[in-house]
Amino acid sequence: MKRVLMMLGLLLLACGSDDSKEGGSGGSGGSATCTSELTPGTQTLTIEHGGQTREYIAHVPASYTGQTRVPLVMNFHGFTSNSQQQELFSAMDAKADAEGFIVVYPQGLLNPDGTNRSWNAGVCCAFNDTSRDDLGFTRAVVKDVSSKACIDTHRIYSTGMSNGGFMSHFLACKAADLFAAVAPVAGPLGIPPAECQPSRPIPIIHFHGTADSLAQYAGVPDMIAGWATRNGCQPTPQQTYSQGAATCQTYSGCNAGVEVTLCSIEGEGHCWPGQTVCPFGASTTDISANDEMWKVFERFQLP
Repeated sequence: MKRVLMMLGLLLLACGSDDSKEGGSGGSGGSATCTSELTPGTQTLTIEHGGQTREYIAHVPASYTGQTRVPLVMNFHGFTSNSQQQELFSAMDAKADAEGFIVVYPQGLLNPDGTNRSWNAGVCCAFNDTSRDDLGFTRAVVKDVSSKACIDTHRIYSTGMSNGGFMSHFLACKAADLFAAVAPVAGPLGIPPAECQPSRPIPIIHFHGTADSLAQYAGVPDMIAGWATRNGCQPTPQQTYSQGAATCQTYSGCNAGVEVTLCSIEGEGHCWPGQTVCPFGASTTDISANDEMWKVFERFQLP
């Protein structure tokens, strides 16, 4: 009987992703309608957390009415950057407008010396301030946005650049109850693998340039293989994307039907794939991180 119930649960999870995509997100994460304070456009909001006033930018698509629950994507900036720069660097507002999701750009705290904002996500980059509760702050931001907008709580996702990529991996390890999938860019797992014990299998798609001099590519394939093992996937990935310098390898057959994907860009630097402007090496338009991660986000939601 227990085996039958487990199989039924997996079947319902697989079907749930299709229902969300075909019928819109109004059918999950709560009732189809809810109270909403936010209106279309971009706004900077504040919350109190850990005795400090913290900020985040919320971009609400023009199609948003507040009557249907929509997905939420958290997009974390890198070390030395900030939320405004990440909004420009990733150019995700356009994707949010096209697909109808809300994207939030949280603002990291300054380091103790008063320079450079960062996230406490392991080895990079909250120097000398590893007690900083950025996990709690992230949960607080999601709660705040959900109180102000009509959010589908089954479809909350994370991405981020560099230190923001570290943060997305960290959230996959520590907040798989909240995030349905993550898509780190140019930032690997920053905590010891043994300390990464997600509460459930979680989909991962990671983007990384092979010529990245700031977050080097060496070790990234092994890190992704570690996620595949953690998620109970088949041991050998299959190529699922190839165009120009970009290729993606996907581990499938994972527990709960999730997938783990590494998209490698030959010769790319410390960049956001799909954007032509990159101050840290050569970028590429052979693959769009925004497009490919959204394909994953469309398919997976919390069980």
